[in-house]
Amino acid sequence: MTTFLHNRQIYEEVIQGLIPEAAEYIWIATADIKDMHVSDHGNFRPFLGILSDLVGRGVGIRLLHAKEPGENFRRDFDCYPNLIQGLERNICPRVHLKTIVVDGRAAYLGSANLTGAGMGAKSANRRNFESGILTRDPQLLAGIMNQFDEIWMGARCDACQRRSFCADPIA
Repeated sequence: MTTFLHNRQIYEEVIQGLIPEAAEYIWIATADIKDMHVSDHGNFRPFLGILSDLVGRGVGIRLLHAKEPGENFRRDFDCYPNLIQGLERNICPRVHLKTIVVDGRAAYLGSANLTGAGMGAKSANRRNFESGILTRDPQLLAGIMNQFDEIWMGARCDACQRRSFCADPIA
């Protein structure tokens, strides 16, 4: 099953629906990552807190992004010490894909970065215009996961020609 999502639906279906259901792992790829806040039982808190709770439940998290996040993100990250060991990060300046894979059973693929304006709980007047798909289709999942894994493992690093821009080269 594959569903088209846009704007607020991405937040509701992916951030509030899919991610909290993770039992084994989450893979996130985004060009830009910011200090996104999300609703949690009526209160707003950093999305990193949701990820921290998942790590506490034994969920493995991989985060692949293009550049170092800003000061607010880093400050919030420091509030969740189990993310230091429980969240794996790779930075690649060529990453522009936006995907989230949960347990190899569902994936989001679309335009939204992991930011408040892209995926967060912002009002309709403060959000970007985004679209994407949420899929459980095995063939689409395989393609999304293979692309993520190739980048994560450094399979594309030798041909990249941007190594001089890598703060911490993958391979």
